[in-house]
Amino acid sequence: MTSIILFNLVGVAVIAFIIWWFWLSQSHQETKVSDNQPIEIVVENGVYSPAIIRTKSNKEITLRFIRKDHSPCAEKVIFQDFDLSADLPASKSYDISFTPNKIGEFDFTCQMGMYRGKLIVE
Repeated sequence: MTSIILFNLVGVAVIAFIIWWFWLSQSHQETKVSDNQPIEIVVENGVYSPAIIRTKSNKEITLRFIRKDHSPCAEKVIFQDFDLSADLPASKSYDISFTPNKIGEFDFTCQMGMYRGKLIVE
């Protein structure tokens, strides 16, 4: 009986750690787009860094994803609200250029939704 309780407690602790790591611990680094310079976003250890990108509406932006994480979850980035996605090569940079034409806050994620970022369009 004691081993079952211990096993359940360890399971709850692992679940809590996973929730903290993927959704609660991410730093909220923010970068503002300026002067047509690409914004470098590092994909590593379960996070996008910076995770928040601020830009102006109807202005072309280039996001340069640098994938350092070789996990399958890091292979793809999806901007669902802009119907845009890209396969990110491992250990290389990959540029995504587009013109956000909507104002608001838009998430970008990996295909499983564990890596999370936000594009704020003003």
